[in-house]
Amino acid sequence: MDNDFQYITLLDIYRKVKFFLIPYLVILMACLTIKCIYTREQIYFAVNGVNSGLADAIFPYITNLGDGLAVVLLGLIMALFSLRKAFLLLTAYGFTALVAQVLKYIFDLPRPYLYFKTQVAHMHLVKGVYMLSYHSFPSGHTVTAFSACITLAYLFRNKWLDVLMLIVAILIGYSRMYLSEHFFEDVTAGSAVGVFATLFWLYWFDNLRFMHKGKFRGGLIKKAGS
Repeated sequence: MDNDFQYITLLDIYRKVKFFLIPYLVILMACLTIKCIYTREQIYFAVNGVNSGLADAIFPYITNLGDGLAVVLLGLIMALFSLRKAFLLLTAYGFTALVAQVLKYIFDLPRPYLYFKTQVAHMHLVKGVYMLSYHSFPSGHTVTAFSACITLAYLFRNKWLDVLMLIVAILIGYSRMYLSEHFFEDVTAGSAVGVFATLFWLYWFDNLRFMHKGKFRGGLIKKAGS
């Protein structure tokens, strides 16, 4: 029986994520403005020039939050309480990760370490961080971060959580630039892919009726105790 199923509209989704989406769109417009005014090199060295020992120690851990493994682990934990929420998080991650990888191989652009190979002596590189050279655009970690964070905003609908998720996503994106793994435009594009591809996925996938009935109504803990 699924008579209680209610179709999710775009307005419904907007209402659930607006405290994430509205400030994000403002920030996105600011980023696009910066990109129109300054060159890739100017932006890179402006970011790269602001560093500290504390940031060197912290950002490698922050960047790991944008790794797919972190999302998978979070999804498995969520599955204990809600299979629907876990499935939405994990499938949104899989969809956006696929989009990111396709774009990476289409553009196949060099990363900062290769792009500035003649200026490595002037770059601040964090000790212990392995420097990648290819498939820079877009930033996969940033795609994953923004996808996961806006999905969590959608699922839990709390304005303070929305703001916190946006801050976390931005920090992960910034960490990719701080660690010289990506350019400003890689991170900006990655955030857009993560947000808009995820909104599309949530609108389509969460409107499938099977997501709202049967085993997807509960979590593994409830099923084990039943």
